[in-house]
Amino acid sequence: MTVLELSRWQFGVTTVYHFIFVPLTIGLSLVVACMQTAWLIRKDPVYLRMTKFFGKIFLINFAVGVVTGIVQEFQFGMNWSAYSEFVGNVFGAPLAMEALLAFFMESTFIGLWIFGWDKLSPRVHLATIWLAAIGTSLSAYFILAANSWMQHPVGYKVIPGTHRVVLTSIWALLTNSTVLAAWPHVWFASFMVAGAVLIAVSAWHVARKSSLEVFRRVLRLGLVLALAAGIAAAVTGDIQARLMDSQQPMKMAAAEALYNTSDSASFSLFTIGSLNGSKELWSIRVPDLLSLIATLDPHGTVQGINDVERAYARKYGPGQYKPIIPVTYWGFRLMIGFGLLAALLGAVGLWLTRRRRIPRSRWFYRAAVWGVVLPYAASISGWIFTEMGLQPWTVFGLLTTAQSVSPGVTASSVIISLTVFTLLYAGLAAIALWLTVRHVKGGAPEETGQPGAAEPLPVFQY
Repeated sequence: MTVLELSRWQFGVTTVYHFIFVPLTIGLSLVVACMQTAWLIRKDPVYLRMTKFFGKIFLINFAVGVVTGIVQEFQFGMNWSAYSEFVGNVFGAPLAMEALLAFFMESTFIGLWIFGWDKLSPRVHLATIWLAAIGTSLSAYFILAANSWMQHPVGYKVIPGTHRVVLTSIWALLTNSTVLAAWPHVWFASFMVAGAVLIAVSAWHVARKSSLEVFRRVLRLGLVLALAAGIAAAVTGDIQARLMDSQQPMKMAAAEALYNTSDSASFSLFTIGSLNGSKELWSIRVPDLLSLIATLDPHGTVQGINDVERAYARKYGPGQYKPIIPVTYWGFRLMIGFGLLAALLGAVGLWLTRRRRIPRSRWFYRAAVWGVVLPYAASISGWIFTEMGLQPWTVFGLLTTAQSVSPGVTASSVIISLTVFTLLYAGLAAIALWLTVRHVKGGAPEETGQPGAAEPLPVFQY
């Protein structure tokens, strides 16, 4: 394998692993804040038990997410120095805002929340978790603003005679139409992940009749959250599809493996056969659906891969401008399929728990526990589709991935770092899983004493 291929594998492994923790951190921070708000308003100790129980899960994921996120930034200098040199003046602005504003805000107030249970007034202590949650969402926005600039560059100019771009408008970067569509989609997808975790944990305890006063409420909350967030994620994803069709027509064509421009283009739910442009053997298709997704018109025109590639060759010069079609094709379907299954689990669960009944079917509890992987799989598939569909570009229309790799890096050095990072991340995954499973099996803590005098979270007891 070449240095470019190895570097892409390394960045892909670390990014996908890091993203396992990001959506749960975003979604669960706001869920925990709502639980603590309910406790302060209603003075019901059940909500305090919820807050402290799921607060630990949030903290475990936040800690591991921070560690894995730092490694990603190192790679910009190690494996992608040509990319960093080219976009540093642009890309550095949202990353600096994320680190100095959002991350500083969330880490500071998380610390105050951990150690402030018996030192701050209940209202001030509640404010700390809300500010931490807001900081977490802001952090996601700034990161997505940087990524969206790579997908759809705005507010920049190229310095003549140099291989660099500079930022001309931070406002244009932060209000890029791509990030305005991507951030709500990622935000709601994060609530789907949080909802699935609530469902899985509470179903495990309800099936064992453990702390029913806590986990019956949590189960219903998780089901509502998964369904509502699933619907919202579908709506925002639909908006993104039309932006993708106008900004990156190759990605839209690759999502369907559509090689020739078509009116009233159908959408294949499943296909058997080659995706390289030859005749397919068998498929299940929905007439006009791709045109409806891309243009809001069932008879709209969707550009094909061949026509887009010829247009790119005229604009950017000769080259290969199509991504790996099987990856984009199946990535798009796995994202949609897993997301729909996660929302369906919420809908079925709500029907089974109507009138506050406890489901009796074993299959429901098994589906609820194993269903935790569905929104994770949907989110990861979505990111793989987004980034692989951008190929061969790192910055669309400006810089290719081949031009972005560090010129002095050898294949052996990348192999060593890739091996080390993979083993390190595997160890972190095992530790995070062990901590989480141990905490979940321990159940919700029993609260004694006055509601305002809760013990601090023993987050370092492990």
